[in-house]
Amino acid sequence: MFKIGEFSKITQVSIRMLRYYDEQGLLQPIKVDASSGYRMYAAHQIEELNRILLLRDLGFSVKEMRELLVSWNGEKIKEDLKKQM
Repeated sequence: MFKIGEFSKITQVSIRMLRYYDEQGLLQPIKVDASSGYRMYAAHQIEELNRILLLRDLGFSVKEMRELLVSWNGEKIKEDLKKQM
């Protein structure tokens, strides 16, 4: 497991953005230390974060990203992209 700072360095996503994604329900930490409040992330969450970044770069809203992440489906994403054009 990685503390938020380590996870930020590995993924090159700012701590501020990781906290934002947590607040928005897109990427919640695996564990939050009760005494220090440190957020802890697991290695497998790097893939989840990459999906979020892809959707963000494609212009999806936070609400749309939340829906797409629940049931990751390439065909649905293609359909939604076509609607955006």
